[in-house]
Amino acid sequence: MIIVDTSVLVDSLTGPRRSAAGWREAVEAGERMLMPALVLYEWLRGPRLPEELAAQDALLPAAAALPFGPVEAAAATELYRSASEPRGREVDIAIAAHAIVRDAPVWTLNVADFEDLAGVALHRP
Repeated sequence: MIIVDTSVLVDSLTGPRRSAAGWREAVEAGERMLMPALVLYEWLRGPRLPEELAAQDALLPAAAALPFGPVEAAAATELYRSASEPRGREVDIAIAAHAIVRDAPVWTLNVADFEDLAGVALHRP
């Protein structure tokens, strides 16, 4: 199980699709990719082509996006309090909370946004 960050979604489904090969490798290895609703929000607010939206919904259906509930909120609060500079990183911290709650790594291209968050493992294809 891997929590997908917006950076990977964008890099896998737009432009040259540099992360698509890593995505295929993870799926072929039996990994289940999960998308928090906050990642869906960040993805949808960008300029997206219809074929990119269709690809996202085929890989990670919007209806299956992980909700940010009270368990994730409690985990995010702990991460926020322990981070050295949490302001402006609330969405990343909330995404990391999904990973902590599920004991799953986060796959991101913005490693610096997550590497100082206690207990958050990173998927590195």
